[in-house]
Amino acid sequence: MDAIIGAINDLVWSRALIVLCLGAGLYFSIRTRFMQVRALPEMLRLTIRGQKSEAGVSSFQALAMSLSGRIGIGNIAGVATAIAVGGPGSIFWMWVMGFLGASTSYIESTLAQIYKVKDADGRYRGGPAYYIEKAMGLKWYAMTFAIATIIAAGFLMPGVQANAIADSAANVCAGSSLCGAMDGQWFGLPARDAFKLGVGILVAIMLAAIIFGGVKRIANFAEVVVPFMAGGFILMALTVMVLNVERVPEMFSIIFRSAFGAHAAFGAMFGLAVEWGVKRGIYANEAGQGTGPHAAAAAEVSHPAKQGYVQAFAIYFDTMLVCTSTAFLILATGKYNVHAPGGGAALYEGVPGVEEGPGFAQAAVESVLPGWGSGFVAMALFFFAFTTIMAYYYMAETNLSYLNGDRHRPLPVLLLRLGIVAMVIFGAFRNAQHAWALGDIGVGLMAWLNIIAILILQKPALIALKDYEAQKKAGKDPVFDAEAAGLRNTSLWKRDKT
Repeated sequence: MDAIIGAINDLVWSRALIVLCLGAGLYFSIRTRFMQVRALPEMLRLTIRGQKSEAGVSSFQALAMSLSGRIGIGNIAGVATAIAVGGPGSIFWMWVMGFLGASTSYIESTLAQIYKVKDADGRYRGGPAYYIEKAMGLKWYAMTFAIATIIAAGFLMPGVQANAIADSAANVCAGSSLCGAMDGQWFGLPARDAFKLGVGILVAIMLAAIIFGGVKRIANFAEVVVPFMAGGFILMALTVMVLNVERVPEMFSIIFRSAFGAHAAFGAMFGLAVEWGVKRGIYANEAGQGTGPHAAAAAEVSHPAKQGYVQAFAIYFDTMLVCTSTAFLILATGKYNVHAPGGGAALYEGVPGVEEGPGFAQAAVESVLPGWGSGFVAMALFFFAFTTIMAYYYMAETNLSYLNGDRHRPLPVLLLRLGIVAMVIFGAFRNAQHAWALGDIGVGLMAWLNIIAILILQKPALIALKDYEAQKKAGKDPVFDAEAAGLRNTSLWKRDKT
């Protein structure tokens, strides 16, 4: 089984996907005239403004919903894995992917807004499946993406997040007098597995309480929790850096030198640094993966480019702030290990015996704030992972709604909800390597299908950008007229002529 999963993962995540993601980001940056730089003030302005309606959520709520999906264990465990396998230089390439990915996020999110629809309950729905069918006219391609996303977001990726929550909680418990060393059997299972199963059941109950309340409850929960959890983590990273300020210049030197193979210890890892920086960058910020457009389509805006701007800023927030905070936590304290390419002795061993993942960040915080490390990172991981599972459900439900069309079918929605709750419990005590491999396959499949689609369908998003900038230059609050822009199958963007 391990060999099969590994072979599929290697096929999906071949070098071709790495090149495709970087190439698409660079291409869209050029086509949008580097809007991620030019439009940064407008991104910030639009992020805190917006309106909501019975059909849609506000721009900020849509941002929070998309960030809840983007900010997950990839921001902690994924960054640590990139450092362990690709060396510190992988962080530089993660930044490159974040910078270029902002333009990719603009394209896919604006397309989602342009081609959004109202579902059987009168709520906005949209995403890659919708714009693939409406703009490309390829129903089979759209259905393929929808089915892949339901499988990936509903059944493969939640297990990764649940496993990380349970694993970090078990690490905290194992170090306390309450659980001891977790030896022996609990309820007929190995003690650690039994504890993780209990955590999985608790998380599943909490998740059910949110997702059975629908998209509005998800949006309301996300807009409160996401800023709180991200802000607290960034503040902790700044605290650790201040307490290790003398090591900060060396940290930046290691990142930049090893990124280009110039570092003495990590010079042989240039290819791995690029590969793992991009790979974990995509997993963390999800630019091009096709996840962000689902939340983007739910926003109530007067012009589709507005939400495109907001979602481009989401990439900066995720990669440049949250992922970077994890990297700085780990590198500034030296609490990480770097594996030698092809096996053999470690190139660097700052935390002997600790596997890549949350353990690096826990050791980093523990080194400067004894007694706080494991608990703080476990709490951050819980919030990051829980909100991500919640976002995964929304993506899966949106694609199920696409497959249902105008028909109101409550049974498939109920089965999806029960299915994702079951996968949270199952994933909580499964082997972490299995969980990561399955999650990687899900992310990779969505990225392949979506990036190819948006490379073909980019024109409407570029038309919307040009129209938005022209109206802003004329001193207007931009309002989109799809018919005047020459776009078809955009029934929600017909301007009232009366």
